[in-house]
Amino acid sequence: MTESTSEKLVEVAKRRGFFSQTAESYGGVAGFYTFGPEGAELKRNIENLWRDRFNTKEGHREIEAPTIMPEPVFEASGHLETFDDMIIECPECQSSIRADHLVEDNTNIEEAESFPTDKVEQIIEDEDLVCSSCGFELSGIDVNDFNLMFETNIGPGDSNPGYLRPETAQGIFAEFPRFKEYARNQLPFGITQIGKAYRNEISPRKSIIRVREFTQAELEHFIHPHDDEPNLEKVEDVELVLYPATEQQKDEGEYKKMTVNEAVEKNVIESDWVAYYLGVAKRWYSRVGIDMTRFRYRQHLEGERAHYASDCWDAEAEIDGDWIEISGFSDRGCYDLKKHQEHSEESYEIFEQFDEPVTEEKAKIDPDMSWMGPTYGDHASEILEELERMVEEEPQIFERKSELRIEFDEKTFNIPVDKLNFEIVEEEKNGERLLPHVIEPSFGVDRILYAVMDHSFEEDEVDGEERTVLSFETEVAPSLVAVFPLMDKDGMGEKAREVAENLRSKGFETRYDDSGAIGRRYRRQDEIGTPYCVTVDHETLEDGTVTVRDRDSTDQKRVDLEELEKVLERLGEGEISFSDL
Repeated sequence: MTESTSEKLVEVAKRRGFFSQTAESYGGVAGFYTFGPEGAELKRNIENLWRDRFNTKEGHREIEAPTIMPEPVFEASGHLETFDDMIIECPECQSSIRADHLVEDNTNIEEAESFPTDKVEQIIEDEDLVCSSCGFELSGIDVNDFNLMFETNIGPGDSNPGYLRPETAQGIFAEFPRFKEYARNQLPFGITQIGKAYRNEISPRKSIIRVREFTQAELEHFIHPHDDEPNLEKVEDVELVLYPATEQQKDEGEYKKMTVNEAVEKNVIESDWVAYYLGVAKRWYSRVGIDMTRFRYRQHLEGERAHYASDCWDAEAEIDGDWIEISGFSDRGCYDLKKHQEHSEESYEIFEQFDEPVTEEKAKIDPDMSWMGPTYGDHASEILEELERMVEEEPQIFERKSELRIEFDEKTFNIPVDKLNFEIVEEEKNGERLLPHVIEPSFGVDRILYAVMDHSFEEDEVDGEERTVLSFETEVAPSLVAVFPLMDKDGMGEKAREVAENLRSKGFETRYDDSGAIGRRYRRQDEIGTPYCVTVDHETLEDGTVTVRDRDSTDQKRVDLEELEKVLERLGEGEISFSDL
């Protein structure tokens, strides 16, 4: 069996210091990976380019919240009840298997995650699926929900439970009352965060694609429920490859290729804001090195959509024949802010000041409490709260009915309307309180890094020798340049080290290597994706020029040392190409 690209890539990643399983000296631990020197630099570059595009250029602000938060935060967000995956336990070998992945790996079904557990149980029985570890038949074995959050205790004892955050978003939502003050209650505004998230995956797999600790880059964009609109002109001509839910449900569903503007006009993408960020993100993916011929946006099916999302699209990259989610774009409505407001003692609303005062009719009640208290006793306050809710949401029933029916604690109370002093009054308003809606682009940094490596991975032959190349974009590459002496003698080594130190002092991420034959040193840099190599040779000592080699073409050109810094700067920023030298 031939080795897959992913298998080769993982081997290169481990050997060249991109990433490897954590604590391998102790047998390793599934779902945790350590990024080595090259991988950490590649990751930082991707994160910084994300900050540049989604934070700086959009005018948003970045925060950093704790990775552990108290239990009430996740009660409010719904994660304690709904943040589950499907698990099936093998009774023979006691392996824990993610049931929807078992179905997807062994059938033609692509999105089993969207199915209820009883349907997944039926598929396992119909298809005679077996345990992936020992081969035991799993027909008739229950499929259960498994909550993915890591639980801990804050402080000694167990009286203050907490959880490692499963997403960075809740750190933003929980602090919204403070952030709205920083934004002076002016919508729209955005808060970003890049940081670790944790999910106790049932069966981590595919190296860093499905892990238990990972990095997210998330933007929570708070907008007016009705008035704020994105500037679609910025992205209206960006062509998208879309895979809508309607096409996924067909036997031979097709991709829809259309511009952002067409997708909005044809209502393929319901939210203008989601469409805007799909356009922005596509340009960014191309910038960091995602192959656009292996990229698509897929709309979530009804059953797989998160509990908070009215609509959601995933950015997916093709890796070894599989489509892997690398980012999600959701319209979360006011779900999160409403839930946190209900569970906390804070107001999550924003007061919108009108340009001019407006006069509105408003329904109100002024109950006769001297009658209501003695009549309804301990239930009087609860009844009053319900009446106030009704007059705000359903004022017409106070005019239509002479008696209102309210139920508490399995008791029914009939309230005479004439005891409530219902009336319509005119009020002058200077503004109104509202809960903002949230648009969320959420990026999986580790998966994007893997996709960038996979889409940059090439094998070719140079001078009769096979080589492996990671053809990173210059902005992403862990290092822009490597400096070599042709040989470490006759002063070439000292001069090469001087050149390398000078480039580092100017801010260039620079590698130095004087070990082995020059061809082998080139191959090492090709394999970690360094775009340019500078070689100091005898001519350097005579005329002050060096050889600059291009990674992709392997062409070489002489450059004056006095011009080297400027040349590398212009190459790195894309102002010139190597052929322009």
